[in-house]
Amino acid sequence: MKLLHLTDIHLTRPGNTIGGRDPNANFEKALQDALHKHRDAEALFITGDLSDWGDAEDYARLRKRIANTTVPIHLLIGNHDERPTFLKEFPELANADGHVQYTVPLSLGTAICLDTWGPETHAGHFCETRARWLTKQLEQVEGPVWIFMHHNPVPVRVAPMDKIMLLDADLFGETIRPFARKIRHIFHGHCHLPLCGSLHGVPFSAPRGTNHAGWADFAATRLLSSADLPEAYAVAFATQASTLLHMVEFGYDGDIKGEGSPEYADWDRMTMVR
Repeated sequence: MKLLHLTDIHLTRPGNTIGGRDPNANFEKALQDALHKHRDAEALFITGDLSDWGDAEDYARLRKRIANTTVPIHLLIGNHDERPTFLKEFPELANADGHVQYTVPLSLGTAICLDTWGPETHAGHFCETRARWLTKQLEQVEGPVWIFMHHNPVPVRVAPMDKIMLLDADLFGETIRPFARKIRHIFHGHCHLPLCGSLHGVPFSAPRGTNHAGWADFAATRLLSSADLPEAYAVAFATQASTLLHMVEFGYDGDIKGEGSPEYADWDRMTMVR
């Protein structure tokens, strides 16, 4: 099974930029790259910050763009989004509690999409209502389970970023802990950093994002940091026995150099590129 993971696309009014980059153009570039090179993917998930300011026009353009893609696209919301505005354009994604939460059947298990949005804050939220919903899904769906969410559920040890992580991380952790053997992977965004780790033995990861990149300034106390690094998305390859993830830096425009044959017999000091 192959899955595509895009995050933090930050769509804006046409012509606007973020960090000197055009997020609309970069999202289109990411989508074309992913759908062309990975047309055999089973699903594509975008884990929030779909719009930079939660504008209705951004969601309308997004719906139109993904309406007829060759790979099914599944949307989540992040702190830059506005849930009420988003649901006016995508009402079918609301569950009975009004959260943007749903499951997606896959050839290898089930994807669970979570809503970690909260009003007037950049931090993430996971309330008792969401915990009950997630528990119910984890009890009912067939494993393996693949969880998609926006906010990071574990501190990244960068103080300004950790102020806006999933504030209810303990509740989230206790909710998934009894099902740890059933959950294969957690995908998140929000940090604009390539991250990986585990929570109660469940691996998690995040790619950089399709527009502006973050920087892990471990000495920072107040401000988030950015860097002029390539835009990226992730590709996950999964079998019954393994999971492998690549961060694809589609924004890289430098040279790709051949280093020679992987065959051991071809390695010598004269022909190997160094």
